[in-house]
Amino acid sequence: MGTAAPEPSRRVRADARRSIDALVEAARDVFATQGVDAPVREITKKAGVGLATFYRHFPDRSDLVSAVFRHEVDACADAAVTIAAAHEPFDALARWLRRFTEFIGTKRGLATALHSGNPAYEPLPAYFQQRFEPALTSLLATAAAAGDIRGDVEATELLSAVARLCSPADADRARDDRMIALLLDGLRYGARARPEDH
Repeated sequence: MGTAAPEPSRRVRADARRSIDALVEAARDVFATQGVDAPVREITKKAGVGLATFYRHFPDRSDLVSAVFRHEVDACADAAVTIAAAHEPFDALARWLRRFTEFIGTKRGLATALHSGNPAYEPLPAYFQQRFEPALTSLLATAAAAGDIRGDVEATELLSAVARLCSPADADRARDDRMIALLLDGLRYGARARPEDH
């Protein structure tokens, strides 16, 4: 009989996690179209939760913006492993860089808030590097080992280059794709030949 007590608390934790996930997903979509100052009611309506639930989990708007940013960073970084497992090294690198530009597109809705000077956002750039650098470093190393790209490119440099080329101020996916294609061509320059090409 003593084992029955923890079940309600587990259920509450699971319900809370579902509410948080729903709010973050809804906020991501609403921010993308209306910006981070969108009415809370728009977010709660889309998430299917009440205002009390919203404020219980996100007492300040900055808490929600940070959660959305981290969610998008995690999704993009984690995609590197999935993409690498399904594609050849150069194709995997190209696909992930395009996935990264999608992340930058999401950040368009968050850029103003992230650069507002609010101390709540200060940890986010470090989180960005912590998650993205290892993901891209692995893709670069694999593509270089396969002879597809040059081996002297640092993940930090490439992340910075892509972020600058695909500015959050723009909203032109076709232009972003062209810029990524140019970068990929540059990565091929000076690549060592594959052994079978000799």
